[in-house]
Amino acid sequence: MIIVFIGAGNLATRLSLEMHRAGMTIGQVYSRTLEHAQQLARKIGADATDQLHEIRTDADIYIFALKDAVLEEVISKMTPNKGLWVHTAGSMPMDIFKGYVERYGVLYPFQTFSKGKSVVFDEVPFLLESHHEKDAKILKRIANSLTTDVWFLDSEKRKYVHLSGVYACNFVNHIYVLASKILEEQQIPSDILLPLITETAEKIRTLPPVAAQTGPAVRYDENVMNKHLALLEDTCMKDIYLMLSKSIYKTVTNE
Repeated sequence: MIIVFIGAGNLATRLSLEMHRAGMTIGQVYSRTLEHAQQLARKIGADATDQLHEIRTDADIYIFALKDAVLEEVISKMTPNKGLWVHTAGSMPMDIFKGYVERYGVLYPFQTFSKGKSVVFDEVPFLLESHHEKDAKILKRIANSLTTDVWFLDSEKRKYVHLSGVYACNFVNHIYVLASKILEEQQIPSDILLPLITETAEKIRTLPPVAAQTGPAVRYDENVMNKHLALLEDTCMKDIYLMLSKSIYKTVTNE
C-alpha cells in the first residue's frame, strides 16, 4: 500500500512519521513550499513535490492534511484517480470530495499536533468516515495500526467533536499564554504553573469536569475577583476574566 500526503504541516508531519514508524509506505509528499515537502520526505523516505500536476496517480491512499480554506481548491486541481482520498479535518464534510473521485472518506486524529513534539498515538482517538463500506475497512485497519481508540462518526457529529476540541485545547492553551504573560510581567518564571496545569488535567480522568472546578468564581467571591480585576490592565483580559467567571458560576450552580 502506497500513501501520498497532501500537506507537510503539523498534522501531516506527526501522522506520516507515525505511519512510517508503523511500517507503512509513504511514497510522496506534496506542499506548496518545496522545502517543507523535502524536509518531511527525507524523514520518511518519500519523494517530494510542490506541483499538483506532479502528484503520482498510482497510489492507494491520498491523505489531505491541509487548511480548511484551501482544501477544496487543491482537491479540484488534482488529477482524479482510483485511489482512496481522505481528509484529516474535523469541521469539513466528507462530501467535499463528491464529484471529484469515487472513493473518499475521512481519517481524523483528534489531537493537537506540533512538528517538534512527538505524540503517543496509542491514546489518540481516530474518527473515521467512508463513502464505501469496503474503504471503511481499509481506514479502520490503518487506524488500528496506530491506536486502539477508533470511532466511526458522520460529518455532522464530527463537527461537534471538533468544536469541543477548540474549547478543551485551543482556548485552554490561550489561557496558558495569558497566565504566562501575567507572570512574565512580574519576572516570575511561568514554569511555576506546570504542576497546577498537570493536576488540573489529571483530575478529569477521575472526576467530571464540573466536579473538579475550583476557584473564586465557583462561589462568586467578588472580594477576590475585584482584586484580580484591579491587577489587570488589559481590557480584553478583564473581559475574559469576567466572562469565564460568570460562566463557571452559572454552570456550577445551574442558574
